[in-house]
Amino acid sequence: MKKRTELGLRLVFFYSLLLNSGAAFMWPLVTMYIDDYLHKSLLVSGVSLLFISGFTIIGNYIGGYLFDHWSAYKAALIGITVSTAAILALIFFHGWPTFAILMVVLGFGDGINLTLLNSYATNVKSKDARTVFNILYVGLNIGVVIGTAMVGYLLKYGVAIVFMTAAVFYILLWLLTFVYFNIDFSDYDNSIPKEEIEEEKEGILKSNVRLIYPICIMVFTVYLSYTLWESVMSVHMVKMGIPFEAYSMLWTVNGLMIVFGQPILNYVSKRLKIHLNHQVFLGVFIFAISFYFLVYAKTFPVFLAIMIFLTFGEMLGLPDVPAWIDQLSTKSEKGKYQGMFNALMSAGRAISPLFAGFFVEGFGYNSLFIFVTVLMLIALFAVMIISRKTE
Repeated sequence: MKKRTELGLRLVFFYSLLLNSGAAFMWPLVTMYIDDYLHKSLLVSGVSLLFISGFTIIGNYIGGYLFDHWSAYKAALIGITVSTAAILALIFFHGWPTFAILMVVLGFGDGINLTLLNSYATNVKSKDARTVFNILYVGLNIGVVIGTAMVGYLLKYGVAIVFMTAAVFYILLWLLTFVYFNIDFSDYDNSIPKEEIEEEKEGILKSNVRLIYPICIMVFTVYLSYTLWESVMSVHMVKMGIPFEAYSMLWTVNGLMIVFGQPILNYVSKRLKIHLNHQVFLGVFIFAISFYFLVYAKTFPVFLAIMIFLTFGEMLGLPDVPAWIDQLSTKSEKGKYQGMFNALMSAGRAISPLFAGFFVEGFGYNSLFIFVTVLMLIALFAVMIISRKTE
């Protein structure tokens, strides 16, 4: 395909929308399908999820490496081809252990895709990085809403229908990648002399890169905590006599707030000229504190208020983290650090259900909520201290 000079904002949005819509079909299905349809234990489904997440992390790293050191376009085609092939195979082969193996392959492909999406987004020149990553985050959340809503409706017609519908999203994504992702990055890394790259590395890595690592650790603590809402919170609320439908409504509120509120918040922050790192600090602080309030939550209105508070912190802080990492990265290693960001995010999500299960069994829910609050705040304050030293 003819090389383009830039990936436009609309393409970033639609890629994020399609990828996350397709992925959102699969993730809610894994535990329930392995347990209810394949009649395997929760331990088996937990181990399967761990392998899927592990290969997603490997995909994150490989995607970043290929972006920096090989052809971004070929890497993007490989990633989406792996995912599409896996989802097409699942239509016909979804018994045990084929289902788990193909889901691992799908996780690997999606890991590549997610990192490459972020890496491509760092090279959008027509808009600033904050706008690009905010749009990407909105696309992610719309995709999750579409995927999770459709899988619940389609599953009653059979799991093959679910896989067929998800395959449509991945095929569209493959076509989008094939037609539009052949970008000429010659204005970036390829035109930079090797000596200049080394000088840039030596100068920037000493200050900026030592900040990227604690930022990624903070991201790990955030998603370790955030995934509690997807894993143990439904059980916790149902035990309190709150119906599961009410728990599901919380995610609807979360999604609608992000879809409609994120563009407004991004506009206001740009008008007020809030520094990107200060916005991340405030957002992560609000997000972390929301988990402490869960100690006192006993009724649905309180859980709803906490979710609204959490979502405001999420909108304020989380979308700007990859944009901040982009600012700190060298031109020759954007893929590497976007891959690190996605890998630590995936690791937090992967470990969270197992970590939560052990913690709740040993110490209870309230201790869990206090522990993750303190964990996130420690990581946040470490980033703030190191950030001040690098300014």
